Amino acid sequence: MLEARMPVLPSERGERLGNEEYLRDFRARDAAIRDGESWKLERLQHFEEVGSPSRDALRRGDWAAALRLFEEGRENLRGIQADEEARGSVFHRVRVVEEPLTPYVQWELHSLRVSAEYGERVRILPAKALAAAEVDELLPELTIQDGKVLFRVLYADTGVPDGAIRFTEPDIVDSWVAYVRSAYAAAEDIVSYFDRVVAPLPPPPAA
Repeated sequence: MLEARMPVLPSERGERLGNEEYLRDFRARDAAIRDGESWKLERLQHFEEVGSPSRDALRRGDWAAALRLFEEGRENLRGIQADEEARGSVFHRVRVVEEPLTPYVQWELHSLRVSAEYGERVRILPAKALAAAEVDELLPELTIQDGKVLFRVLYADTGVPDGAIRFTEPDIVDSWVAYVRSAYAAAEDIVSYFDRVVAPLPPPPAA
């Protein structure tokens, strides 16, 4: 269990970005990374992915199509990984899970399992490990690029993306890098978790 409380993340010290502005800034900063590492923390158990045919298949209850589309995306993943390796960019993801898994998380873990085959460093952290940190609120959704910029990613109550708050002050960014690193160290590799928990599950209901 993680004993430390989560660091502070005061919204007034960041800059609110709309969804399109956030995506443009994120992509530009990501492409500029050279010999650096980035981190992602995912906490919510349901999202409405935008522009994902596989997510659309889950929504209509076509599990076979959802999985087939993951397989068809392998060439794209191979290209992404080749680009990151050429730039020396290393991406780490901590995915918090509550059990029993929601249909969305079950679907996402299949996606992440494939991504891990192409070099994405993914680990799974049970929500119960966060009891000490989440006394007052859940951990935020966030990404940290090259130890310099932190985006608190925002979502509407329905799970639809709603932009982000960008933080660049070193004391905020550094404290969250340290916290996500510790969460990553405490988490389980996606492969072992998937084989043990996810692979035996029946197809989820439409969601």
